[in-house]
This record gives sequence, C-alpha cells and structure tokens, in this order.
Amino acid sequence: MHSAVLLIEFGSIILGLGLLGRFAARFQLSPIPLYLLAGLAFGEGGLLPLGASEEFIATGAEIGVILLLLMLGLEYTASDLVSNLKTHYPSGLVDCALNALPGAAVALLLGWGPVAAVVLAGVTWISSSGVIAKVLGDLGRVGNRETPVILSVLVLEDLAMAVYLPIVTALVAGVGLMAGSVTLAIALGAAGLVLFLAVRYGRLISRFVSSDDPEKLLLVVLGLTILVAGVAQQLQVSAAVGAFLVGIALSGEVAEGAHTLLSPLRDLFAAVFFVFFGLHTDPSSIPPVLLPALGLAVVTALTKIATGYWAARRAGISVKGRWRAGGALVARGEFSIVIAGLAVAAGVEPSLGPLATAYVLILVVLGPLTARYTEPVATWWSRRREPGHPQPAPRAAEAEAPVAD
Repeated sequence: MHSAVLLIEFGSIILGLGLLGRFAARFQLSPIPLYLLAGLAFGEGGLLPLGASEEFIATGAEIGVILLLLMLGLEYTASDLVSNLKTHYPSGLVDCALNALPGAAVALLLGWGPVAAVVLAGVTWISSSGVIAKVLGDLGRVGNRETPVILSVLVLEDLAMAVYLPIVTALVAGVGLMAGSVTLAIALGAAGLVLFLAVRYGRLISRFVSSDDPEKLLLVVLGLTILVAGVAQQLQVSAAVGAFLVGIALSGEVAEGAHTLLSPLRDLFAAVFFVFFGLHTDPSSIPPVLLPALGLAVVTALTKIATGYWAARRAGISVKGRWRAGGALVARGEFSIVIAGLAVAAGVEPSLGPLATAYVLILVVLGPLTARYTEPVATWWSRRREPGHPQPAPRAAEAEAPVAD
C-alpha cells in the first residue's frame, strides 16, 4: 500500500511539473518560480502536504544538485577556466564585492549571525547561468559583442563556487576553525589537482570514459559523478563541488555526448530539487520576510547591472552593450537555492529559507525583464538629460493669456 501511494504521489508531482514547464515555455518564462510555488503548495503548511514520497524526493533533490553542477562543469574546459581567471578576475572581484556584501549586510542587520551572513552573501552573489543563457538565446543576443563579457562573469562565479561551497559546508556543519581550514585546504587541493590533470591529461581521461555506446557512456559518467560526489561529501567538501570537478575533467566529444545524454535527467531531477526546497518552506513564513526580500532584490538587481556595465566597459564595449550586459546578469535561480538549501538542511536560521525563496521568485521573474528593457530605458533617460534635448511644447492651457483691457 505504501509503495502504491508513493508511486501515485511521485507520478502526480512529475506530471504536474511537466505541465508547469509547458505553461512557462508558452509564455517564455523560466519554470523555476513555478516549481518553487508547487513545492510551497504541497509542503509544510501548504494546501495538500505530501507524506509517502518525501524521502524519495529528498534523494532525487540531492541527485538534482549533483547533475546541475556536473552539467555546469561540462560547459567549460579547464583551459577556458584558467584563461578566464587570468583575464577577467577584476570583474569577478567587483561582482563579488557589489553583490555578496548586500546579502551579508542584511543577514547581520536582521540579527542572523555570521554563518547566515556568509550563506546569504552567496545567495545574492551568484547569478543564474541557466536562466541567463535562455534569455540571451530568446533575445537573439548570443552573437553580441557583450555576450562573452556576460559569460566570463558567469564562469568566474561558477569557478568561485568550488571554493565557496566547501566554506559554507564547513560553516553550516558547525565544525571548528581547524577542521574548517582542513576542509577548505582539501577542497582547494582537489580543485587545483583536477584542473592540472584536466589541462595536462584531459584527453586521456576523456578517452578512458569514452564509449561509442550511449548506454555505457551514460552509466560510466553518471556512476563516476555520483561516486566522486559521495566521496567529496564524506570529506565534507560538498558533493556539488565533486560533480563540478568531474564535469571540468571531461572534454571534447565525451563532454558533448554526456551533455546530450544527461540533459533530460538534469532537467527532471533539478525540477524535483526546486520542489523539495519549496516543500520545506512554510508559505506562512514568507510574508514576514517579504519586505527584506524585496528590498534586497531591488538593491542587488542594481548592483548586478553595475557589475555588468563595469565589466563591459573594461572590455571596450559600447554604452548600449554595457547596459545590456548589466541587465542580463540580474536573474538569480538554481544556485542561490542550492546555497540556501545547505543552510536550511543544517537548521542555521529558520527565516533564511523563506527569504531566499521570495528573493529568487522576485529576481527570476525580474531578470528577463531587465535583460530586455535596461538598455532602452537607459538610452531614453540619457537622451532626456542631454542639454540639447528639445523640451516639450507648452500645453494650450499653459499658453500666455491675453492682457485684459
């Protein structure tokens, strides 16, 4: 009986997610906010709380995070990461300073403590690569001059995750300074070793994994990723970092083949992850943090626009391209939820999950709008402020009245 209920619940969830995804695609929206809302509706304090499938969904959510980071790693080669780090690191530093500090400041002002401040800093710092890539494609800007600048900022954020996630994992686990330092040293050492091996021996690693049979390639890549992620988590480094490093180590045809095979699985389990996060957020806990979330969203939308503008100006992009780059970076999404999920699972701060949910819901909807309209609005505003801009003619009612006799 229990297995039947589990199948009914889980099947209903997957069917519902599919219908929500189709609805979002029809209106050219990201499905992430709809997945989060679905989790809120069927979680703690929701309309119809789930019971039998919750443990299964939790496991699926873990796999979702692993696949998200694996697919992210497959997007880059080690040489690309090293090249971006050398060329664009000032943009990465500006990005971190402008967007992480507001999150940390809000957490401290709310009295949540330093651990929550580090977590919320990551939530507000990392843009959504998935949402931004989709928006650039929808707007036909993939070939624009500012697009490499946008991608370089995203790459640096993704690379920073390899350092940031182990720090957060150690902090939320409550380990001491010495244990946390050891964890970070292991993470940095592992990341450096993987980058070195990928640059020097990437072809050999890919040849070892490679297979002409899609089934065998899928099993080897997926099995290797979950194994490495498990070992990384055992070392308290973060399963997500382990998956990210596996993705970086693979290149060429193997990376392309694995990307094609794993994309449907990634989409499935990532959707389950967003639902799982929503399931563990009580809808009644969102209204008390809605105002801070809205204020934080407005501030960090502006700081992301400033980040993109600065990075594009540094690259010699025209003024219009600078505004387009800034507007495109606003969206937050999957990785903000991943970071918040670490703290929620560890019970760091009860209000952190609801605030992160509201914050992501706001910016994942606002992001495509800023990407589309930041440049035309900035152009209109700058023209109005030009000294030679013609002033509107006076209305008839304001025309000079005739002098009375």
